[in-house]
Amino acid sequence: MGNALMSGVSGLKAHQTMIDVAGNNLANVNTTAFKSSRVTFAELLSQTLKDASAPTEGNGGTNPMQIGNGVLVGSIDRNMAQGSLEYTGNPLDMAIDGNGYFTLNDGLADKYTRVGQFAVDSEYYLVDPTTGYRVQRIGNEGVEEGFQSATSNDIRIPYDVALAAKATETVDFVGNLSADIDEPTTNMITGGLKYTDASGSVASYPTLLSNLAQTSGLEAGDTIDIVGTQRDGTVVNGTYTYAVGDTIQDLLDSISGFFPGSTADISNGEIRLSDDTSGYSQCYIEKMEFTDVSSGAATFELPVQFDIETVGGQLEKTVDVEVFDAQGNSYSIAGSFVRTNDTNTWDFAVKAITGDVVVVDRFIRGIKFQTDGSFGELTGGDLGGNTITLSFPSDPTNQPAITLNLGERGSLDGLTQFGDASTAASSGQDGYAAGWLSTMSVSNEGTLVGVFSNGVRRDIAALKIATFQNPAGLKSIGSNYFEPSANSGDPVPNKATEGGAGNVSGGSIEKSNVEVAEEFINLIEAQNGYQANARTIKVANEMLGELTNLIR
Repeated sequence: MGNALMSGVSGLKAHQTMIDVAGNNLANVNTTAFKSSRVTFAELLSQTLKDASAPTEGNGGTNPMQIGNGVLVGSIDRNMAQGSLEYTGNPLDMAIDGNGYFTLNDGLADKYTRVGQFAVDSEYYLVDPTTGYRVQRIGNEGVEEGFQSATSNDIRIPYDVALAAKATETVDFVGNLSADIDEPTTNMITGGLKYTDASGSVASYPTLLSNLAQTSGLEAGDTIDIVGTQRDGTVVNGTYTYAVGDTIQDLLDSISGFFPGSTADISNGEIRLSDDTSGYSQCYIEKMEFTDVSSGAATFELPVQFDIETVGGQLEKTVDVEVFDAQGNSYSIAGSFVRTNDTNTWDFAVKAITGDVVVVDRFIRGIKFQTDGSFGELTGGDLGGNTITLSFPSDPTNQPAITLNLGERGSLDGLTQFGDASTAASSGQDGYAAGWLSTMSVSNEGTLVGVFSNGVRRDIAALKIATFQNPAGLKSIGSNYFEPSANSGDPVPNKATEGGAGNVSGGSIEKSNVEVAEEFINLIEAQNGYQANARTIKVANEMLGELTNLIR
């Protein structure tokens, strides 16, 4: 009966543990990402009353005679099964759908958790608000932009770091340029500088050049060099020589003489050069440069550059493009594609640009299409590269070239040339103004993605997700954290979706995997087991009492 008493006591202890485990599971039924536990029992070493005997020729064998000594708790195992995900809408809530664990650091060592309810502290670190542990990153996302420190794995949310502006380097174009519509246009350029006389009145044909408010000290022999191209593309290098008494008309007549088929005039005080007939034209004044060859004190203000009001061609398709300088200042380009006299060939021209931007190289010549309407090639040689060159007022000594991405040879994903209307337009460019972080989200790959005030999206950091060979072997250290044990294996750092880590679901949390109905059943079973073992002790005690009474 001593064995009965000891077995009963061991049974009470074992079922007390079972109740404790079930009670803990139920207590954590609403704990984020909690993993339930279960108890397994094992029999204690039995007392052998008689060993087994082997069969003989005349007798059969006998089994061993043993009496058990009770029960012990064989193991308390964690159920590491996935909990259901609940959407919260909070961008800093994250849940792992898979086998990985978020990695956080307490300042001394990494800790691991399935709970992804994070917050940003006063120093902009992504932390667990309950413990202050910092969320860890992996990879180089956000380092180049200055969002993350190259010497630390702590994730910072860069609300205090501006995304630097980026100058435009490439402009993309898509759409059609009509192959069959003919609407010839007449080339016209204008200098943009308004000439006035000394009284402030708008200058006209009879106004003396010496009476212009934009001139001083003119003397005979002073010159204006004029560089450009004629309508047929012939290079112009002409020189106008001033004579005393010359009027604006004399200058205009000289300009007209350098550009056969075109006529220079003045309109509202601005020098204008227009073709005499419509159709494809390369007429343009690249620059006008004054030289005082007499006293050295004369001045003559001339247009910095000429804008194009209409590009001469068989058909013109205007487009608008936004570009940025290195400081993030925005400028708007008015441009045109114009069909030339060559079959299936177009040019591009920058007609005008806002601000005090100087267009150093505004033409792209020889944009060729194949006979099936797909993009072909640029045939203009040195004149037909696919770049335009600008000089921004923020950095006038620098002249960045902007590439126009018109398409791949033989493809239809850029510009095309088919019948019907022209639809060509800019589909985007890679420059942007400076910006500050506005909103943030997390991708399935565990990458924190920021949207900045300039509309640009940038990767901020990638979450370090750890996996373990035996996650059930992890040791709980409280506050929903685990640390490796001798049987869990070492942590293997990954990005989400790699190495079995699973996906990260943004704006969600993982629920506890406790099954309430199952735990209630466990409670009933534990209660029944406890009562049965208590009854064993009671019966054994009563029998011992009867034995004691025999000697009274």
